[in-house]
Formats: sequence, structure tokens, C-alpha cells
Amino acid sequence: MAGTFPDDENGRVLRRMQENGDDLTRTRDLDFTVVFPTKLFAEAFADHFKRLGYSVSVEETKTVPELPWDVVVTRNMIPSHNEICEFEDTLGLRRTFGRTQRWVGRFHSAYNSLRPSWLE
Repeated sequence: MAGTFPDDENGRVLRRMQENGDDLTRTRDLDFTVVFPTKLFAEAFADHFKRLGYSVSVEETKTVPELPWDVVVTRNMIPSHNEICEFEDTLGLRRTFGRTQRWVGRFHSAYNSLRPSWLE
């Protein structure tokens, strides 16, 4: 999967991984962290993705002081730019009360105002 990546956050991470020798054609677990202002929102979001079959954890980390609750959703996938962006869309990150903090993969050599559907 050698090539260029878009000049955005996901593209820069994938580019660094490739430069560090990571085989981006291999599947691996990617952890997508979404941060929330309250435990209620975090748990509702987590419950929704648990029901869909994903591995999910909730923890108060205060990494982002105003959004202290982290929800980590794990998905096994090939780390491609399109797949990562599509899964971020699946997480509803453009229309939820949370926001993406980061996604992290287990790598070999590298490292609003709408009511969200998961609250219904």
C-alpha cells in the first residue's frame, strides 16, 4: 500500500507508520478514542457500540479537562485512510457530543448540536 496519503491528521499518522516500516496491508486492532463531557454520554455511546459487537471501554482520564471521559472502541481492520475516516464517520464524530481524541493501532514497528442516535 505504498503511496501518498491526504494531508490531514490521519494521513500524517499513516505516512509516519509507513516511513517507520509498518506493513499497512496487515490487519490489526485499532483503538479509536472519543472523549465526552459526562459519564452519562460516554456510557450511552459505549453501550451503543457494545451492542454492535465492538470491544469498548470507558474511563475517566481527564486527558482533555473539559471532556474527561474517554471511550475506546476497538476495531480490527487494515489501517487505510479511507477505512479509518469511514469508521470515524460510523462513530458519528461529526454530530456527537464527544470528539475524537486519537486512534491508536497495535503496530509491528510503529507506532454539536444534533442529538446523537446513541442517546435515543
